[in-house]
Amino acid sequence: MSAELSLQARVEQYLAERRRAGFELSTMGRGLASLARYVQATGHFGPLTADLMAAWARHAKSGHGDRATSARRLKMLRPFTRWLRQFEPATEVPDEAIFGAVPGRMTPHVYREGEIVELLAAARQIGPPGGLRPLVMETLFGLIACTGLRISEALDLLDGDVDLQTGELTIRHSKFGKSRRVPLHPSAVQALARYHAQRSRHVRSTPESPFFVSSRGRLLGHPIGGRQVHRIFEQLRRQLGWVDRGSHGTPRIHDLRHSFAVRRLVLWHEQGVDMSQRMLALSTYLGHVKVSNTYWYLTGVPELMGLIGQRFERFADPGENSDE
Repeated sequence: MSAELSLQARVEQYLAERRRAGFELSTMGRGLASLARYVQATGHFGPLTADLMAAWARHAKSGHGDRATSARRLKMLRPFTRWLRQFEPATEVPDEAIFGAVPGRMTPHVYREGEIVELLAAARQIGPPGGLRPLVMETLFGLIACTGLRISEALDLLDGDVDLQTGELTIRHSKFGKSRRVPLHPSAVQALARYHAQRSRHVRSTPESPFFVSSRGRLLGHPIGGRQVHRIFEQLRRQLGWVDRGSHGTPRIHDLRHSFAVRRLVLWHEQGVDMSQRMLALSTYLGHVKVSNTYWYLTGVPELMGLIGQRFERFADPGENSDE
């Protein structure tokens, strides 16, 4: 970068312009800030080069990220570097030749009903006996499984966001900055009410209190951290000995969200409903910005591809299923 204006200043200028145009850019903002810190740490001076940006991309997850992660990080820089060229014409725009194309969405592990039952049962057995942690984990995993919430959305819930009278959750400023209301099945309301009543024996709460709380020492009543939740889930996953049926290597918490969507779509297919009328509702319920993200399940999950194939066969050869 030139001495006239630092990379960090250009990053702030770029983000301010884009946000005035209505873009939130929270992920890109963190990524560009990380790039600026990395460039400063290397002592680089002059226009950004593809080699420098590739080195930053490889540094993802402290150097333990895979090629796909590096490709995604590098792709994120392209709009910024094209914008930056108006001030630094020698700025290089990194292309796909470095890490290859960003891979498409990977097939999730779709949990069977028995696996979810096993997970919740195992969560109930977490120590210490009589403590709050087993209740927190069982309720958290159960809520994600029956609503398809993102784990971040579940962990961000406050007591005031959980309306047990109307049976609704209020999801505030989720992944893409939008809020929505999520209706609950009566069985989910009962489970949340039971959790709330038992939790009240351990901690006091107000509408601004976190709904899912930590259960240890001085952290009792504070929001439970995502890292702790993932660590507990990994322990339970290994204990249960699950074999991954997706392409991520191991079943994940996020696959509970995918499983909710797939089960709902499978049910609708079995009922023969008009999917075009239901997809928008499901997309809204899940908090997808684009309905195309919801339609992906129809082509990206083997269970649904099989059902679609069967329905197409009946459409293409209706006489096969006639009485003649």
